Amino acid sequence: MSQPASKAIVDDDRVETKLIEHLPFETDGGIASRAAIGLIVLSTDYTIEHEWRQLFAGVDGVALYQSRIHNENKITPETLRAMEPRIVECTRVITPDTPVDVMAYGCTSASMAIGEEQVFARIREAKPEVACTTPITAAFAAFDAFKARRIGVLTPYPAAVNRIVADYIAARGYQVPVFGSFNSDRDTTVARITPQSIETAVREIIRHAEVDAIFVSCTSVRLMLACAELEKSLGIPLTSSNHAMGWHALRLAGIDDNLGHFGSLYELPLA
Repeated sequence: MSQPASKAIVDDDRVETKLIEHLPFETDGGIASRAAIGLIVLSTDYTIEHEWRQLFAGVDGVALYQSRIHNENKITPETLRAMEPRIVECTRVITPDTPVDVMAYGCTSASMAIGEEQVFARIREAKPEVACTTPITAAFAAFDAFKARRIGVLTPYPAAVNRIVADYIAARGYQVPVFGSFNSDRDTTVARITPQSIETAVREIIRHAEVDAIFVSCTSVRLMLACAELEKSLGIPLTSSNHAMGWHALRLAGIDDNLGHFGSLYELPLA
């Protein structure tokens, strides 16, 4: 092994500093020794990064890399679809010289308004062959892991977006016997809906129909940290956009750790 080279340099105050170059070093797998996961976050999202940081902090060797995509605060089918061409560049700036194992696009309603396959195609323009997920992709995987067919849905969205959500889920072969909504069209408002309000709404939903599982849609909704306790109280499987997509991203990356303190889904493999 070559020895470090040293030489003297002199600064403007005539103080000599010894510069030692080519010091020896070793490398390891880095913080992504097991998996690297990329996440595209809406510019108006105040929640998913907070919830995912707490999830990924408990999984050794898995790194999370994020970028933000411009979107309008007002939620309409048109503003959701307008994000599609921006997905490519937002993917490209995530570790541009290094592949990631999974790319996650963090908008539930846009994934349905644009279409999952279209989202995946835009991601793969920047990172070919990468495994992809969205909140609704992950929700479907969660329903299958739960062996659930009758899904109670809660959203914060306005009526026009709710129609897209209900139709999209039904078109994939799941039944939606009850669908509740807060009917808000602002992400900034959704991010401030209290977990207690969400729990009250979920309990109202299951009062009206028998379901196999509950899905709370929208990455701005705060539920992930309360999910396990609420699920036990309800006695039925429960997941949300952030909750399902975190689990799905880990499983797609080959991370099978049992993280049951986040809820029953985190004890399950992919179906």
